[in-house]
Amino acid sequence: MGEDREILREIWDGRIPISFSLSSDDCCTLSPPDPHYLMVPRMSYFPIVLDKVKKYFTRSINSDLKIDEIWLDFEGIPLKWNYPIGVLFDLHTGGKTIPWPLTVHFSNFPEESIIRCRSRFIVLLSCHSIYREAIESHFLAAVKEADAFKHRGQVVKNMQMQDHKQLWTGLCNDKFDQFWTINRKLMDCNGEEGFKYIPFRLFLKDEVPIQRLQKPFGEDGSRLTLEDLLKNVLPRTLNENYRVTIQGIEPPWDTPLQWLSEHLSHPDNFLYLCVLQSEL
Repeated sequence: MGEDREILREIWDGRIPISFSLSSDDCCTLSPPDPHYLMVPRMSYFPIVLDKVKKYFTRSINSDLKIDEIWLDFEGIPLKWNYPIGVLFDLHTGGKTIPWPLTVHFSNFPEESIIRCRSRFIVLLSCHSIYREAIESHFLAAVKEADAFKHRGQVVKNMQMQDHKQLWTGLCNDKFDQFWTINRKLMDCNGEEGFKYIPFRLFLKDEVPIQRLQKPFGEDGSRLTLEDLLKNVLPRTLNENYRVTIQGIEPPWDTPLQWLSEHLSHPDNFLYLCVLQSEL
């Protein structure tokens, strides 16, 4: 890939300040505990970063509640644990609410809104919680799917189990070099040909994410851009009343898709686009 290390590093280092407050339904103390503040990586997932939150609120919840039944909401909307944190932040706040105030729950799990994690582990350890096992499986499946779009699955097919583990461990431990040593293979492309297809997921608030086949180049060999993708996917919605955010950034609509995929994709190798209504 035409790698620009500084850009990749800056995207990796993106952080979101979050204020975690315990739900009044789960609090067993006379006075509610103070909010717990964390700076969390945009690239990560909530199951990876919630250990400190669970420990902080343990003494303030009823003893019959299960600590690993934790879930979060923003303004009453349950947050899906299987989406990257940065995507959730952009989609629900437009990147405008700092710090991001979230409510922490340990009961009344909203199964109609969030997938309940299942685990083969009965005894749960901090490094092998239900959510961590589930998100690792989800993450690696997404990496495999993205490689099928880009390289017909050939890169993942030739990777070793230790490569998969290094990808996951690098993400969990926030280790840029450890992660990119392996991820570089997934971002390789054949000269000017680019990827076979661009792995992307497009989000509109309150709607199911959109995912379609999208080539990085036109039939005439021209580089297709963000605007080309939007015209293909959202021909009726595309107008000046909307803006598109990727990794908290609003890239110019004439940015080539191949460049966006190489530089602004999340660790699962998908490009996440949040289409938001512009403020009047």
